[in-house]
Amino acid sequence: MNASRPILGLLLDVDGPIASPITRTINLPSIAQDLATLANAGVPIAFNTGRSDAFLREVVVPPLLAAGLADDVRLYGICEKGAVWFGFSAAGVDELSLDQDVAMPEGYGDVIERLVDERYAETVFFDHTKRAMVSVEQHVEVPAADYAAVRKHFDDDARAELARRGFGVEHAPGRYPDDAGLVQYRIDPTIISTDIESVRLGKDLGAERALELLEADGGALPLAWRTVGDSRSDYAMADWLFEHGFEVAHVDVRPADGVPEKPYPVLTHPTLIHDEAGAAFLARWVAMVQGTATDDADVS
Repeated sequence: MNASRPILGLLLDVDGPIASPITRTINLPSIAQDLATLANAGVPIAFNTGRSDAFLREVVVPPLLAAGLADDVRLYGICEKGAVWFGFSAAGVDELSLDQDVAMPEGYGDVIERLVDERYAETVFFDHTKRAMVSVEQHVEVPAADYAAVRKHFDDDARAELARRGFGVEHAPGRYPDDAGLVQYRIDPTIISTDIESVRLGKDLGAERALELLEADGGALPLAWRTVGDSRSDYAMADWLFEHGFEVAHVDVRPADGVPEKPYPVLTHPTLIHDEAGAAFLARWVAMVQGTATDDADVS
């Protein structure tokens, strides 16, 4: 084994495995502590999320700093599924990079904000922190079942507005091309939000951005990667790594949606989901780095 290379690298979705989908915060103190411990031990860590850079700076970074992130350690934030990216350390957050080419059409966000104000304000709020995507999010106090019932209607309205502007839309399980047969944008609902985005964005692009940042810093690529998420779209991180020749396993912290067949291992917790499952895997990875566990195949 090459001792100069870390045994693991982590690509982490934020909502679900790190931040509670109920509180939208890092609700379990062990998560920040274990992340800091892993980073300080030389494990490359990138947060690969649909969230905005503001969310990472306000919700994720402060607990990591409070947990004792070492001065010479750098982590990475890949936001809006690859549209925005940056590095950060105990010294602060780097200047942001933004790919303007994947931004939503001018004026579309204003229309969606008015739509929220007029029809959906009791259920969702418009996310003003997004730079490229257009997103709405469930109010914390709204029950999940109530949100799910409203979300479909909002998503249909958002798709109709794109179609009115002449754009093609991918909106699972359907595909609605423009007059030329093309699709430029995607409507991607989650359990707490809807993201409206360029089809060029995705967790695979986020994985590519993360490795570019790590290599630009001269960081050693790890012997193996773990990707972590709570939705089917998060598997794209592991797909990209596997397709580019990296050893990888994906951790699914919400497997109730169904675990797809993959050419790499998929790990789940036998009883825990969301951030509780995320915390259990982080604790095992700390044990692996410290030499008190050999693998993460049987986290319980």
